[in-house]
Order: sequence, then structure tokens, then C-alpha cells
Amino acid sequence: MARHKVEICGVNTANIKVLTNEEMVCLFKKYQSGDILAKEELINGNLKLVLSILKKYNNRTDNMDDLFQVGCIGLIKAIDNFDLSHEVRFSTYAVPMILGEIKRYLRDNNSVRISRSIKDTAYKALKLKEELTNELGKEPTIAILAEKMGLTEYEVSNALDSMRETMSMFEPIYNDGGDTIYLADQLYDKSNSNYSLDIKIALKEAMSKLKEKERYILIERYILGKTQMELANEIGISQAQISRLEKSGLENIKKIIE
Repeated sequence: MARHKVEICGVNTANIKVLTNEEMVCLFKKYQSGDILAKEELINGNLKLVLSILKKYNNRTDNMDDLFQVGCIGLIKAIDNFDLSHEVRFSTYAVPMILGEIKRYLRDNNSVRISRSIKDTAYKALKLKEELTNELGKEPTIAILAEKMGLTEYEVSNALDSMRETMSMFEPIYNDGGDTIYLADQLYDKSNSNYSLDIKIALKEAMSKLKEKERYILIERYILGKTQMELANEIGISQAQISRLEKSGLENIKKIIE
């Protein structure tokens, strides 16, 4: 069957060899015995893994060539640190490392200025998250990270959220074939707020008196716009529990303000 040429980041994917698992194991044994040429084969044989990860960033940056090089750095690190005795597929081990390099690059080149203390908290949380993921075999929840770091869940979540990629106000978020809806169309205009200063102060005081988990859920739901299911996966509890905590938080705010 003829292979069609597809250029991604200047790489012709039709010419990339995809290694079988048996070939990978054989090459790793050679490389770990000192064969440097085996390393080059491992890199070239896994370039499609890097390219497959880059697909999700096609619409987020114009600098795909730089991202490809950064992804290759993650791939090389994965090759250098892979341990055959763990009996896991290389791709399972390599994907988080490649993604980690790409995300670090995007964070460090973010145009938005983030305070050093928040950035330090985020980096510590990401490092701890990686360590616990390797140790537990799954990603730890925000609650676990917060407990290990001696911080509140809100502080950890806020630090991690601050490191996310920025989005243009003119980013298209919906198009059904007619007029495109942009992010700017959905932004709240504070100048048209009907709430008085007294209500805002009362609401702020009421929020401070809530239980930590109730306060965290209300902030994530009504300020950051997360869904109940997203919070359930993040915290590690059921969606029904999130719903109950959200409802009790709203009822408590109403009681406090009244």
C-alpha cells in the first residue's frame, strides 16, 4: 500500500518507521549496553509519538517547529530514563514526559506575568503530582496535593490554573455554520453590574464563613465555571456529593446574608 506524504513540523511522516514492541525492547537492551546508534533508532522510531501529542496544540500556537523540538527533548529524556524491568510499554512511560516538556515550555513562554510565589507553588505541585502519579499509578487529587504541601485546596488549584495557557478574547468558541461566537461575547461586563457594594461585601463575608470545601466548590463552579463532573474527578468524590456540597454552600450563604 502506498504511503502518502504528510508534512508536520517539516517531518515527512511517510518516512518515519514505527517500531514494534519487540524491536523497542531489543534496541533498549543495546542502548543500555552502550550502543549509541540504538538510541538514534529509538528516537527516530518514536517521532510519531511526539507528533501525535502535538496535534492537540495545532490551533494554540504558530510555533509548532519549536514545540516539536521541545517534544523531542521529552522523548530523549524518556529514552534515557526508561527501565525495562518495570514491564510497561515505552509509550505509556514517554507520553507524560513529552507532555511535561511541552507544557513547561508553554508556561515559561506565557505572555501573562504570574507572581513568583504562585509560580513556585505551581511548580512544586506539578513535581509532587508527577512523583505521586508514578508512585500510585494514577493522578493524585487536588485534595491529596494540598494535604502533602500543607496548603488549602484553593491555593493549589489557583496556582495550577494560573499556569494554564492564555486564550485570546477573540478565540472562536462556537460555530454552527452561521455567525461565530467568540470568547469576548461571553465575558461578563462589570460596568453593567446591578449589585450594590453592600451586597458584594456581604457576599464576601458570607463566603469566608463557609466550610473550606463548600467555599472551594462555589468558587470553582461560579467563578471559574467548572462543571460538577470536573470537580468530582478533581477532588475524588462523586458528582452527587459535589451537588450536595454546592447546594448546602448556597443555602448557608443565604442564611448568613439574611
